[in-house]
Amino acid sequence: MAGSATAERGARQQESSGPPLVRRLGPRRLRTIIIALAVILLGAGVTWLLYGSQWLRVDRVSVSGTEVLTPAQVREAAAVPVGSPLVSVDTGAIEERLRAKLRRIDSVDVTRSWPDGIGLKVTERTPVLLVRKGRNFVEVDDEGVRFATVSRAPKGVPLLESELFPASSASASLRRFGEDRLVREAVRTVASLPPAVARDTRLVKVRSYDDISLELSGGRTVAWGSAENGAAKSRTILALMKASPDARHFDVSVPTAPASAGS
Repeated sequence: MAGSATAERGARQQESSGPPLVRRLGPRRLRTIIIALAVILLGAGVTWLLYGSQWLRVDRVSVSGTEVLTPAQVREAAAVPVGSPLVSVDTGAIEERLRAKLRRIDSVDVTRSWPDGIGLKVTERTPVLLVRKGRNFVEVDDEGVRFATVSRAPKGVPLLESELFPASSASASLRRFGEDRLVREAVRTVASLPPAVARDTRLVKVRSYDDISLELSGGRTVAWGSAENGAAKSRTILALMKASPDARHFDVSVPTAPASAGS
């Protein structure tokens, strides 16, 4: 009996031993507090690393994909806040600035390049049609967007007859559809041309919505009609040119009843 009592007293003394805080909280609660403190310290460290340290700040801006634009032009328009924490850079705002300031840009992908870079991957608009403006040329893309004025016409891009719209401002077609719509119809026509014909096209004339014609190299002409049924007209013009290689004038305005003439 005496030995049993002594053992119980020893056990009670062991349980009551240790620091007072441990005795009050218990090991489970203490472990939870320690984990919580570790998480807080880790979060504070990560926040300082991302926002307060000098290691993860914007130090370089790389540009790719430019053809006509220069990387310097893109960087200037992007106005990336060099020296700011990389994590805080507003990539959406950079994209909006580039598209607003440089209309030649069709799309841009703005990415963070850890630990200290911003990447700008640019896709430029490609002209499919030119509109004369004084001594210069306005480039029009495949969506009908007029995105740049250049002093020299790019090679291989057909010209839209610029005298059409001022000269026929009172025409019924212009009043009904508007200049922008007629330009888009010309763009649709060019987009539907077979590659071989597109390469030879020098001038696109739009007299009305359903009276579009082409002037090709060598003085050849094509009456295209409206921009509708572009695929059928494309097949027809190829067949006509193959059947009548010496013809100078082609008419595919009604693709089921095409015509060609030698002079």
